[in-house]
Amino acid sequence: MKKKIALLTGGFTGESEVSFRSSKFVYSQIDSNFYDVFEIVISPEKWFYRVGEQEVAVVDKNDFTITLNGEKIKFDLVFVMVHGTPGEDGRIQGYLDMLNIPYTSCSASTSSLTMNKAYTKAVLGGIENLHVAQSVLIFPSQKEKAIKNIKENLRLPLFIKPNTGGSSIGMSKVNVWDELEAAIEKAFNTEGTDAQVLVEEFVTGREFSVGIFKRLDGSLAVLPSTEVIASREFFDFEAKYTPGLTQEITPADQTPEQIEKVQDIIKEIYTKLNCSGMVRVDYFHEKETDKFYFIEINTIPGQTAQSFIPQQVRAFGMTEQEFYGEIIEVALQGE
Repeated sequence: MKKKIALLTGGFTGESEVSFRSSKFVYSQIDSNFYDVFEIVISPEKWFYRVGEQEVAVVDKNDFTITLNGEKIKFDLVFVMVHGTPGEDGRIQGYLDMLNIPYTSCSASTSSLTMNKAYTKAVLGGIENLHVAQSVLIFPSQKEKAIKNIKENLRLPLFIKPNTGGSSIGMSKVNVWDELEAAIEKAFNTEGTDAQVLVEEFVTGREFSVGIFKRLDGSLAVLPSTEVIASREFFDFEAKYTPGLTQEITPADQTPEQIEKVQDIIKEIYTKLNCSGMVRVDYFHEKETDKFYFIEINTIPGQTAQSFIPQQVRAFGMTEQEFYGEIIEVALQGE
């Protein structure tokens, strides 16, 4: 009998539109010979099963089921494709844990931690060959004191971004001190920031993104890196989702020594954060020093045909259908 998979999409933030694109692609690639896939949309107003754009059935949140033609449908697994809240911050995982329903993403605790950029950087301290940029975390009640601290201890240029946001929404690059306060306010005013803003020193170098996932045999597979060359000043929301604004090279042009070092670092990050399923890590390779700097981790990475992970899966020698099938089977095993 085919397993019933709930492909969870939508969400409570502006990233929901990206989630719809990701879930559409994943749906097209999951092997229907082995799995019955039900696209489940969640929003602040309601949760429902849809076919195409048509709402078919409302989700019973008491047990995460739907009823079709008088039959209650229970899901064997949830494939989480919700970017931002509540799919990437641990909330949906905690809900599914209470219902004892397995899912494809990281656990509730890992998702909650990794959604917070500053806390994640603190946990990753001590990994060999991994560096983190100097930064200051700002809370609303400490703005004035934090700005003074930033000017005394950090060097321009700076990146200012919501500490718990995604898709580079609300991010700014500051080149002169007069731009700092406006950039901080922009980040604070971005939906889903959790009222925290992170200010980091800018690292000059090549920017990369790399996926990693757990295989059926329990081993970790690091996918080929993608180099990101943005025509804009930095890789912001428009650069990510507007065709032609960014050049993406997969696999990236790196030496064998660099590739080996990156693979070791990414496996350490995955293990230290107790990750599950597939995640994506963004990093800088600093010019002059050959140092690797952690940018952030994405526990629900984008999955359109042009997204980094599908690019890297193809470069790895797998089809997306094989890849998603393995992600599903590992999650069903409870790995």
